[in-house]
Amino acid sequence: MSDTASALSAALIRNVHESPLKHFVRGPLYESERVRITEGTAARKLAAAFDVVPPGKRVCPYHLHYAQEEMFIVIEGSGTLRVAGELLPIKAGDIVCIPPGPEYPHQIINTSSGVLKYLSIATTDDPEICVYPDSRKFMAEANLGGEQAFEFIGRNGEGADYWDGER
Repeated sequence: MSDTASALSAALIRNVHESPLKHFVRGPLYESERVRITEGTAARKLAAAFDVVPPGKRVCPYHLHYAQEEMFIVIEGSGTLRVAGELLPIKAGDIVCIPPGPEYPHQIINTSSGVLKYLSIATTDDPEICVYPDSRKFMAEANLGGEQAFEFIGRNGEGADYWDGER
């Protein structure tokens, strides 16, 4: 392969079977092996991850996005999509599309006895506000030039007054 072809390959192509997975555990509910596929690529408006979730576990809390749109592609196994207060079965071959907005809080749960594998693909629209209905938290974040400009996680009524500390 030429130097140009090698550089293009490194910037544009990832293989989930050759990417090292990182193990994550948080409390009794959250556990996965994950690789963030688009890190280090030329992607500017997309983020993607490959998740391997053991039985009874989930990757993240029930949440919704105000800016970012998500798609989940179930590669192997089955589980449950918790969305808008309902529980929907999902299985290998299913593609789940979640638009931004308060209508579709969501979470994928491996409710099966086997491993659940899926791709997560999302836009990286910025700034972003995420809401976590179970804990009544929200997260506000923005990035600037590829670096995080700010992130705040809190609850309504626990922030500062608009004029607090101003001169």
